[in-house]
Amino acid sequence: MDPMLLLFRDMGMGLMLGLSACGSGSGAGVAGMAAIGAWKKKYSQNKPASFMLLAFVGAPLTQTIYGFIVMNRMADVALASQGAYLLGIGAFCGLAIGISAYYQGKCAACACDAMEETGKGFGNYMIILGFTETVALLVMAFTLGILGKLAGT
Repeated sequence: MDPMLLLFRDMGMGLMLGLSACGSGSGAGVAGMAAIGAWKKKYSQNKPASFMLLAFVGAPLTQTIYGFIVMNRMADVALASQGAYLLGIGAFCGLAIGISAYYQGKCAACACDAMEETGKGFGNYMIILGFTETVALLVMAFTLGILGKLAGT
C-alpha cells in the first residue's frame, strides 16, 4: 500500500471523529453554560431548578457517535487506492456533523433560557433540537452510502 494514501486514509478517519467530537464538545459546553446560568437564577430566587435542562445539554453529544460510526465504516472500506477520497470525506463530513452539533448546542442554550423563564415548551424545544440533529443524521446516512459505493469499486 502506498504510504501517502495510508496517511490520507488515517487523516480522514481522524478528522471524521475529531471534528464531530469538537462540535459535540463545543455544543454541550455552550448549552451547559446556559443551564448553569438558568440554575443559578433559580437558586438565587430560592426556587427549584429544572433537571430537564440536562436533556438540552446532552443533545449535541450524539454527533460524536455518528462520527464514530462513519469512522468505523471508513476503516472497513479503507483500500489503498481510496485514501484521498477518505481524507476529503473525513474532513467535510466530519465538519458538517460538528457544525450541526455546535448549532444544536446554541439552540439548546436558548432552550435552557426559555425553559428557565417560562417553565413551558420542553417538547417544542426538543423538536428544534431534533431539526438540527437531522442534519448530522443525513450527513451520516449519505456518507455511509458514499462509502458503500467506494467499497464496491
